Amino acid sequence: QVQLVESGGGLVQPGGSLRLSCAASGLRFSLYHMNWYRQAPGKQRELVAGITSGGITNYADSVKDRFTISRDNAKDTVYLQMNSLKPEDTAVYYCNAEFLYWGQGTQVTVSS
Repeated sequence: QVQLVESGGGLVQPGGSLRLSCAASGLRFSLYHMNWYRQAPGKQRELVAGITSGGITNYADSVKDRFTISRDNAKDTVYLQMNSLKPEDTAVYYCNAEFLYWGQGTQVTVSS
């Protein structure tokens, strides 16, 4: 079955950086549109960034110019590089494949 396993979350100070990884299995990764979502306490889950099978990317306005999504098809892995982190970026971050499959999430906390 399809499995998506996120890693790389943690506690970071404002202005800091983190890189999230999502390792996929059980699917032909290179053919899938991959996304990162996040959900903060008391808020709806929102799309943060996406990357098509062809490498075209899109971002939420709130993270544009700070976050970068990328993929390594040889490793069946999608990444989210997060720079200049703000407290409002605090959330559980979820990996998603083709708007169908979900990972378990990884917590990102931005706090001094």
